[in-house]
Amino acid sequence: MQKPYVIGITGGSGSGKTTLIRRLHEQFTEDQVCFLSMDNYYKLREEQETDENNEKNFDLPSSFRREDFFRDLQRLIKGESITIKEYTFNNPLAKAAMITHHSTPVIIVEGIFVFYFKEIAELIDLKIFLEAAEHLKLIRRIKRDAAERNYPLDDVLYRYQHHVHPTYAEFIEPMKVKADIIINNNYSFDTGLNVLLPFIKQRLSKLEPIT
Repeated sequence: MQKPYVIGITGGSGSGKTTLIRRLHEQFTEDQVCFLSMDNYYKLREEQETDENNEKNFDLPSSFRREDFFRDLQRLIKGESITIKEYTFNNPLAKAAMITHHSTPVIIVEGIFVFYFKEIAELIDLKIFLEAAEHLKLIRRIKRDAAERNYPLDDVLYRYQHHVHPTYAEFIEPMKVKADIIINNNYSFDTGLNVLLPFIKQRLSKLEPIT
């Protein structure tokens, strides 16, 4: 049995993490690469902290089921399979699915705190930080939240100003120094993707046995 190679991808909201994951997913089969998103480990709405205006804040380290994510990643690394419930971002129009992940030679984990949570970061072999200009991240967030999550514009802008950006400045951007690769996504991450794809393909045939 071979030890999976774990790649972690992080960056601020709107930096392009989900799109990068989608592009990677298109290149590999389910028995080659497993994709585990921290988004599916949000706590329930009623468990989230509230700010000074009594608005729920979903952008804090405490917003996630940290222990569950760590446990499930450990299980995948050990060769086990996991089944989790999809998180639908409190969108009443979306129906949550049950997602089964199988252990694969390469595991890609994605989320805003995958470097910040020390015990999770220690399981990651290659750390990738995706960055973009602040105004571009805001524009992308507005478009995504309207199209995919049915959020009103006022709500998106409030959360970006009071929750998303402060969290990025305090918890996420400082983790850039821990990254092995920084990908600039102001306009396109294609150059970074073209570097990453051959690397993953090489790792698929060069994995060390578990000791």
